[in-house]
Amino acid sequence: MDEVPDPEPGPGQILVQVTAAGIGFADVQVRAGLMRSVLADLPLPYSPGFEVAGTVIAVGPDVDPVQIGRQVIGATAGGGYAEKAVLPAAALSRPDTLDDHTALALLGQGTTAVGVAEAAALRPGETVLVEAAAGGVGSLLVQLAKHAGARVIAVARGEEKLDVAKQLGADTAIDYSTPNWSERVREAADGGLQVVLETTGGPVSKAAFDLLTPGTGRMVVYGTTSGQAPQFDPLDVYQRGLSVTGFASVMLPPEHLAGLLNRAFELARTGELKPIIGAALPLAQAATAHKAFEERTTIGKTVLTP
Repeated sequence: MDEVPDPEPGPGQILVQVTAAGIGFADVQVRAGLMRSVLADLPLPYSPGFEVAGTVIAVGPDVDPVQIGRQVIGATAGGGYAEKAVLPAAALSRPDTLDDHTALALLGQGTTAVGVAEAAALRPGETVLVEAAAGGVGSLLVQLAKHAGARVIAVARGEEKLDVAKQLGADTAIDYSTPNWSERVREAADGGLQVVLETTGGPVSKAAFDLLTPGTGRMVVYGTTSGQAPQFDPLDVYQRGLSVTGFASVMLPPEHLAGLLNRAFELARTGELKPIIGAALPLAQAATAHKAFEERTTIGKTVLTP
């Protein structure tokens, strides 16, 4: 392990003593070199991590020192797996009603879940397929879909994750690592499947797409955890009268992201969203946490504690 100098806040920045750092699948993809088109020429040595909660201990030359001591949560440009990290001075104060770990579960994944649910325009009585339903985003989407009045079919891998999805309110939970999973979804969606919340890609996305009801079916794509692009025929979208929408938080302006995050915070305050903290590991076990992501054994949110 190499020691590197503490970061220093520049103009418009604050230095935070990190109390918790969140792990998302994007961290794993960056480390694996799968996001070079978005994050080219990363400096070395490079510390992963975009989600940080902590206490402001120093400010940049143009930032009011009154910020020092503020409890904040925000997104870094990288370097979150550390004892100290730099954030924009506009980083949000952590709501007093949320602890660091819960706030981190809502920062990236809560923002994504709210944005995906809005993009899907969920309606009461619809049947919704939630992929990776015990993951950081999927577990929140199960809750949001149920609060929207939808019937939720959750798919995940393994009995433990299926049990989690059921506890969150899923009407049906199916293991999509089994050969006949899509037929079981079809049976459970008696009357039609209107919405697929797609984050897997590859053959799973193709099977899910084929289940959508012609004329009303719609898919929202917000991830590719398999490392493969979603598989569907664009001509099929047209011929069957379906719609496919993409949601990527990194493409949204800051004010839009802030609005989604504030909605996630409010939903947590009222009890409509209850993030699951699956693991809280010491910073030194970051590699172990990444391995769990790659093996798809994580549940809910994983955080690191310096």
